[in-house]
Amino acid sequence: MTIADADNRLGNYLKYRRARLDPAAFGLPLTRRRTPGLRREEVAQRAHVSATWYTWLEQGRGGAPSADVLDRIAGALMLTQVEREHLFLLGLGRPPEVQYQTSDGVSPRLQKVLDALELNPAIVKTPTWDVIAWNKAAAAVLTDYSKLPPGKRNILRIIFGDPQSRARQSSWEDVARFVVAAFRADAARLGASDQVRMLVSELSAQSPDFAAMWRENDVRDFGEGTKQMQLPRGGSVGLEFSSFAVAGRPDLGLVIYSPATPKDAEKIRKLVRGN
Repeated sequence: MTIADADNRLGNYLKYRRARLDPAAFGLPLTRRRTPGLRREEVAQRAHVSATWYTWLEQGRGGAPSADVLDRIAGALMLTQVEREHLFLLGLGRPPEVQYQTSDGVSPRLQKVLDALELNPAIVKTPTWDVIAWNKAAAAVLTDYSKLPPGKRNILRIIFGDPQSRARQSSWEDVARFVVAAFRADAARLGASDQVRMLVSELSAQSPDFAAMWRENDVRDFGEGTKQMQLPRGGSVGLEFSSFAVAGRPDLGLVIYSPATPKDAEKIRKLVRGN
């Protein structure tokens, strides 16, 4: 391999992925093929690009591809999400914009991680802030999502539409403003525009508070922070929270709350154990 070949990481990756595809799976003839996989012109046709330009791209002289073209090439090569991300990093030096995916739940392995956090309320949320997974501590301290129909397991619907949830926030207005600003940033970053418009329209019609806060156009990163929650049986608990992207599913957000003090940990322990 020459130095030029070694530097052509995008072209080499395209050739590698093209060679791994089975022509028969696409209904293509198997005769007169000197190399394994699809031909360049077959990939170009599937991606709706010029065969000459695609050839140049593999050879490292096609110029910088656009995100749209890379997305079509990723589809033509049947790339997985992680393979698509790698293609964008090679071609544009950045990951692709996250594609919104509807989701009804998480993998059993991720649920085991949540369940192992006995004293740490933890949830997994979508870009539209639907809660699709939680642990026992979250049900005890935050909201018992199992008692809500799936369509109501939404953080914004709960914050702005549930009087009991509102009463349990030590500073509801601060929490609500934070939620709206972080939601706006999440939704824009993760490409859930149609779903966001419907949710915003619904909440604006139902809650003047939400409508007013949404008009402020404030954005914030969910990141890390603290909050104080009123407990169902009286008293309060201090929590620190951190948010994380789920590996392989960057459209999902994992939020883990930690008791702020040993006394808070003991309060959560009693709630979880039903004492």
